[in-house]
Amino acid sequence: MPPSHIFIGRLTRDYTLFPLGQPRLDSAGGAPLHASGGLAVWGDSSPGLVARAGADYPREWLKDFAARGFDTAGIRILPDALDQRNFLSYSESFELTRMNPVAQFSRLGFSFPKALLGYHAQAETLPALAPPAKISPALADIPADYLNAGAFHICPLELSAQLQFADTLRGVVRTLTLDPASASMSPLALKELRGLLNGVTAFLPSLEEISALYWGQTRDPWEMAAAVGAFGCEYVVIKCGPRGQLLYDAVSKRRWEIPAYPARVVDPTGAGDAFCGGFLAGYQKDHDPLEGALYGNISASLAIESVGPFAAVEAMPGLAQARLNALREMVREI
Repeated sequence: MPPSHIFIGRLTRDYTLFPLGQPRLDSAGGAPLHASGGLAVWGDSSPGLVARAGADYPREWLKDFAARGFDTAGIRILPDALDQRNFLSYSESFELTRMNPVAQFSRLGFSFPKALLGYHAQAETLPALAPPAKISPALADIPADYLNAGAFHICPLELSAQLQFADTLRGVVRTLTLDPASASMSPLALKELRGLLNGVTAFLPSLEEISALYWGQTRDPWEMAAAVGAFGCEYVVIKCGPRGQLLYDAVSKRRWEIPAYPARVVDPTGAGDAFCGGFLAGYQKDHDPLEGALYGNISASLAIESVGPFAAVEAMPGLAQARLNALREMVREI
């Protein structure tokens, strides 16, 4: 069957250090994979991936994606090698750093992998309209039949890339959700964000990202959500990590607090992306944003309990539904 949900973003080759246990070196990663895993938890949706991969990207990974039911027709293989390395290191409290991999490997007593020589982390901030990197997908990478899908999610990318995708997709697809890149969330980007979010179904930033956007103006997340909602998106979901999510309906002005479902953290990589995939799965059932937030919450809870982008999919059958039923009783409208 053609894909029903499309995820646009970057594929990465992850090198991950955990507070305990062995490092995970050169493994498949990237927001579209984690988001697709969050969607696939709910079993009745077919995800398609729009991304790029270098000529050196492992073909067995692509075969694995397809074997899991993910449509890979939108993954463009470039003729040259592409630097898709992504370094992540977690402290004992699961705080994330991407800086200084040599020091992080030394701290934990592991040999530094030669594959990370010359690695440089992405800039923490970017000019508002910095051009897309070669690793980022472009409009031309979307297969024509993908435009028949019911829902698109734009994963974190340069603001310029997200603008191109949103300008093309809004009005063409019924459901369009967007997760910003942390590097582009600054007060200097407010003008571009107004254009980006007009007509978007749901904007899904983290609390840190939306706070950076309104730095020095307000500390109230509900004020931030209302300000973003005024740009023309229907719903704003602020992902607050272990505190759960805040959901704001920009049309009705209703507000909900959804606590994070209790889960044992093993690997928090991509939890926010898994939430976005789960949000689409729940929202598309009856176009209810609260249902979307509940599904996303459970997808994230399952994702962090094991390692890799498909951790949530591999959870025990029935566990997601059981958690969903329990979470419904914890929601608070304010």
